[in-house]
Amino acid sequence: MSKPLLVEIIAYAPTAFYHCMHCEIAWREMGKSNTVQQEQIESSLPEDLKQEYSTISQWVHDMFRRYCDQLVIKVIDVASVEGVVKSLRYGTRRYPAVIVNRRSRFSGAAALQQAAEEIERLLSEPSLPATVPAP
Repeated sequence: MSKPLLVEIIAYAPTAFYHCMHCEIAWREMGKSNTVQQEQIESSLPEDLKQEYSTISQWVHDMFRRYCDQLVIKVIDVASVEGVVKSLRYGTRRYPAVIVNRRSRFSGAAALQQAAEEIERLLSEPSLPATVPAP
């Protein structure tokens, strides 16, 4: 099997801040709930961006259902340091932006559909047989 196809999605994503894993476990054992983090997630994006993120989430689930382990999908928050660096690196100014195999870039409203077509094209191409040297 060949290496999985890398798909990077740069989009606005809901954000919540947590303590380190050890502290989170300690807080949970003391009976503290994660209501603060849940409130952060619910209020971190305006309604239109929440809907966009939901659409992206559904698209990711569909891609995994169709292609299973042939894909590695990474969702990157635009507002994170990594999101800023990736946006500069790939020259994206509209979101969501989808980068397929570090080469093909799609952004804006049609990005998910265009990326799905590119993924299908790349994964349906027959693999080149390995050449065996003549004896």
